[in-house]
Amino acid sequence: MGQRGGRQETSKKLEMAQRETMKAEAKVQNNEEEAEKLKAKVQTLASVFGVADLKNEAIGLYNVGHSCWLNSLLQVFFMNIHFTRILRRITVPLYAEQQKKNVPYQMLLLLEEMQCGKQKAVYPIALAYCLSAYNVKLFVQHDAAQLFLTLWNLIKRQMKKPELVEELNGLYTICIQEHLACQKCSFEEKKNSSMLTLPLPLLDSNCRMLKTLKDCLQYFFHPEELTDHNMCFCDQCGRKTPFRQSMKLIHLPQTLTIHLKRFCFEKAAHIHKLSHYLPFPQDLDFNAVLTESQCQADDNEKAGWQYDLFAVIAHSGSISCGHYCAYIRSLTERKWYCFNDSEVCQVRRQIHISFVASWILLEIPFDLSICSLKRTRKENRSRRAL
Repeated sequence: MGQRGGRQETSKKLEMAQRETMKAEAKVQNNEEEAEKLKAKVQTLASVFGVADLKNEAIGLYNVGHSCWLNSLLQVFFMNIHFTRILRRITVPLYAEQQKKNVPYQMLLLLEEMQCGKQKAVYPIALAYCLSAYNVKLFVQHDAAQLFLTLWNLIKRQMKKPELVEELNGLYTICIQEHLACQKCSFEEKKNSSMLTLPLPLLDSNCRMLKTLKDCLQYFFHPEELTDHNMCFCDQCGRKTPFRQSMKLIHLPQTLTIHLKRFCFEKAAHIHKLSHYLPFPQDLDFNAVLTESQCQADDNEKAGWQYDLFAVIAHSGSISCGHYCAYIRSLTERKWYCFNDSEVCQVRRQIHISFVASWILLEIPFDLSICSLKRTRKENRSRRAL
């Protein structure tokens, strides 16, 4: 009896252990299934939405050594869902040292940290150290427009897939045709070139302030007479002659970036900042701005030259000491956010590119530095996400 009872007790313990094991295995399996479902959901969302759209909340970036210029640009890049779709398809470097120096990869890691984390802001330290290897130093005042060109070149050069480079070009690159015509003979030189931004002057040749964005665009594409000390050598005439210089627009990208040149040079290499008021509309149709003679494109190309405001990078302060922040519209929520380093807030009122609304909302006089516009689709009059 004692032996049989011992066997029964052992059998019960074995059955209980088996049941507990089965429960544990089922729990692990369920957890794994839930984890896989969650992972698939996050991957699906991450492939569609930008940073502020993933969980309907925007994530800030901590200032790590006067890095407001870097933070503002990164937020504009990350909120552009077409750019993040390209970024997620990059080739990951094999070795750790290569990863540390690869700008697209470091941007991807930062993007994933911003999307998956629960904190209000993250530190872009790894990316900042990566950029320092390319002479983009911390604790130094940088111009956001120049940094945009630097980042673009690094991203483009370090992307290994040609198809991604082509997509990146299509997303940001502007194509123009430069004309140089001698005014004494029939000689004319034409050259196609590409630009990443439209660098618009805020003053005309007589140092008078241009009053609207439309004025700046028309002045930028207006022909210039090269006379006196600006004359060029003509091979056909065999001497220096007056020339007429002009530009024609060939192609506009999906994301159009305009740089307002607020920093200007004076005599004795003195630089000062132009802080005057410049209003411009929240949507922009290049067909209504430029004349036929200023365009070198067919009707199909020009049909896509309609844009809505997507983002604005603003600079406050002086030439020697200032601060950058970004105003960006969520392309899925249609809401405006103010990204001021680690502090992010939704802008409740309608934003005007003139930035008068920003002065009222923030009670700080910001000056427009760079604006990014997204193309709209004319066929169905719906807004096209960038």
